[in-house]
Amino acid sequence: MIAIWVKVRVKRDDLDRFLHAIEVDALGSERDEPGCHRFNVLQDASDELVYYFYEVYEDEAALDAHRAAPHYAVWAAAADTLDGDIEITRTSTVFPSDPAYWSKD
Repeated sequence: MIAIWVKVRVKRDDLDRFLHAIEVDALGSERDEPGCHRFNVLQDASDELVYYFYEVYEDEAALDAHRAAPHYAVWAAAADTLDGDIEITRTSTVFPSDPAYWSKD
């Protein structure tokens, strides 16, 4: 499993457009991608313009499929809503260790 933490800062005037785009991507990812096990969007408690994405993918092929999906293109088209660089941290899942936990069945 590949787990990714993404941190972004959003331009205040573009917040609604950003929220629409990331919702389309997150919901499409979990709904349409068998290899995407989780896509959560979180807002920082002390800075309303900072958001985190927690994404879990089966493997590199699933991550590649995510980046090729139509809903990802919606997100990519909204990249100009961001204020600064995207911070990405790649990790591996440890717990829950049972692969069935991550299954969508």
